Amino acid sequence: MKQLIENLKNGSVQLVDTPVPLCGSREVLVKNVVSLISPGTEKLLIEMGQKNLLGKAKARPDLVLSAYQKAKKEGFLNVFRESMDRLDEPLPLGYSSAGEVVQIGREVKGFSVGDRVACAGAGFASHADIIAVPEEMCVKLPVTKDGGGEVSFEEASFVMLGGIALQGVRCAELTFGERVVVVGLGPIGLLLVQIAKAYGCTVIGVDIDSEKTKLALRLGCDSALVPGQDPIEQAVLNLTDGHGADAVILTAATKDNAPILLAERIARKRGRIVLVGVSDITLTRKAFWDKELTFTVSKASGPVGDGGHPVLPLELVRWTESRNLHEFIRLLGNGSVTIKELITHRFAIENATDAYAMILKGSERYIGVVITYGRVDAAGRTVLLPKGRDTALAGSHTGETRSSVGVIGAGMFAKNVLLPVASKVQGLKLVGIADKMGVSSRHVGNKFGFAYATTDTNAILEDKGIGSVLITTRHNLHAELIVAALAAGKNVYVEKPLCISREQLSTIVDAYRDRHESAVLMVGFNRRYSPLGIRLKDLLVRRTSPMQIHYRVNASYLPPDHWTQDPNVGGGRIIGEACHFFDFLQFITSEEPLEVVASSIGGNTGKFGTTDNVELTVRFSGGSLGTIMYTALGSKAFSRERIEVYCDESVAVVEDFRRLEFIQGAKRTTRKLWNQDSGYQRELEYFLKVSPGDAAKCFRDAVLATLATFAAETSLRTRASVSVGTVESK
Repeated sequence: MKQLIENLKNGSVQLVDTPVPLCGSREVLVKNVVSLISPGTEKLLIEMGQKNLLGKAKARPDLVLSAYQKAKKEGFLNVFRESMDRLDEPLPLGYSSAGEVVQIGREVKGFSVGDRVACAGAGFASHADIIAVPEEMCVKLPVTKDGGGEVSFEEASFVMLGGIALQGVRCAELTFGERVVVVGLGPIGLLLVQIAKAYGCTVIGVDIDSEKTKLALRLGCDSALVPGQDPIEQAVLNLTDGHGADAVILTAATKDNAPILLAERIARKRGRIVLVGVSDITLTRKAFWDKELTFTVSKASGPVGDGGHPVLPLELVRWTESRNLHEFIRLLGNGSVTIKELITHRFAIENATDAYAMILKGSERYIGVVITYGRVDAAGRTVLLPKGRDTALAGSHTGETRSSVGVIGAGMFAKNVLLPVASKVQGLKLVGIADKMGVSSRHVGNKFGFAYATTDTNAILEDKGIGSVLITTRHNLHAELIVAALAAGKNVYVEKPLCISREQLSTIVDAYRDRHESAVLMVGFNRRYSPLGIRLKDLLVRRTSPMQIHYRVNASYLPPDHWTQDPNVGGGRIIGEACHFFDFLQFITSEEPLEVVASSIGGNTGKFGTTDNVELTVRFSGGSLGTIMYTALGSKAFSRERIEVYCDESVAVVEDFRRLEFIQGAKRTTRKLWNQDSGYQRELEYFLKVSPGDAAKCFRDAVLATLATFAAETSLRTRASVSVGTVESK
């Protein structure tokens, strides 16, 4: 299928062939009929992309500072590469469209195949033949509207802009009969004019383009003014009985603060100023002090819930994003808002790049620019990439070997960490890559030379030319994919954690037992393959006493709505990440964990969750003792990981897997690497060559590390020592 993307590195707009996206359990798959270009937002995104590195840095100094702090810990070369990788990420353009439902997720209840719908949301309602959209971001179109006929797809494609306009009205707290000034009469401004009129307000429009002011008057605006031609301040006073506007809503897109300065002058005492568009936010203190003005930045089309509770209860939040979208479609249906005069240009998807060229050059006057779509096969979930087309690898290559690899998951970890390393592993062949988002699988597949990209994991599992599967999805999907890959006869490498529940672990163990003599199953516990980690173990191999180990992890803060914090998706910070450190302790001690005691900081924890700041103490079978200090309280400028090992009157310290210091008696030796090496490449090399028998020991360690995380979670709840235990087979 066709999709429009922006290359963030150079700002170019490209029309590419991508696989049809996967329909999630709470999503609907929609065949677009029309999508709307948001000229203000999308133009700004493209212009940002066109800036050179210095220009991008000046625009986002906060990101530059964050990168500098990270570079001090991990090495400037690594961070520079990561930054370039992020700029190389394709950005799907578009966030407002309309079309027909072609598939519904298993948990979707409000839609059926064939429904006519409006769709909204960045990353969802993109300029693409087929899109996957969360159920709450879709609105059914009314069968008929006042005056007969249907709400057309063209009208409905304005849904996101309508939601943004409505949220501006909500933030302005307009009431019936108030006087509002709308500064900027682009698509959102013209929609806002009509919505405010429908809600019983007197509306004054302002724009530098006299043609747009004329259109605003035709759409019901009570007065429309042009700066430089009309005495705006005097006119607003005359139209508001000398008081000034109750509210000023700014929908213009500009680099200076001229709209805000105008709003300060024309608002009444205790008036409200709302920024919906883009402007430099520099306020005049005297104006705000004299009039007791309020200033608000309106956020998109309204408040939304988190991933677990996407729909906020109406009795708590009357107007959410979803309800604003529904309200806009209602206004279209009853004729309160009209779209016909807003559409100035139409482009077929095949010619959509011409639309952006026109917008960027300003060669023609435009307001609403829509993209139209033809017929497309919704089953096209796999596309051949240049390597596949050139060598005919996909679908025809034979001779399944462990080194012929398929990848499931094309997120940031795969793209920025694992695949750059995999491309350096001698003999490894990257065959197919699958991801829920077709644009991601295509981009990553092209970048690393895969033969094909897909959104169908079965394409990877059923490919007879693939001997090994690398799984880098979100954590809750690991168990299901591991079992399916083993059943398909594949060797499996899964990024940590192995799974997020005991039930999942039991299922994995059963599946592995059926194939352990012929298959390799490894978990991405890379630290045990790091050069300094291996050297540390070698230094302690002749020890005669148990060890005492302190593993400090300066993990940084993650907001509670981050997917890794969701126990049903990421498993939380202990299961989702601390498994790494339990495994490394096993590796260093060559002992098995027996019991775990966990505790979390007490008192008022503020923004931090229960598992953000914990001490995890594990007792091992050989008498060694390990403590994992996992904290989100520290500074990012400080080192992330530090391991201190004490035994036989010796001390060993590893800092961020860049520096190793060993002190024995009066002798002190140090080894330092130019850049951090956490062991990813050696790990993949080991995966390709290890025998199933030797791999069984690695799998056993992975199971024990996973059980240790479960024990730690239980210990936190019970405040007691918890046995690590074993897996109960089904």
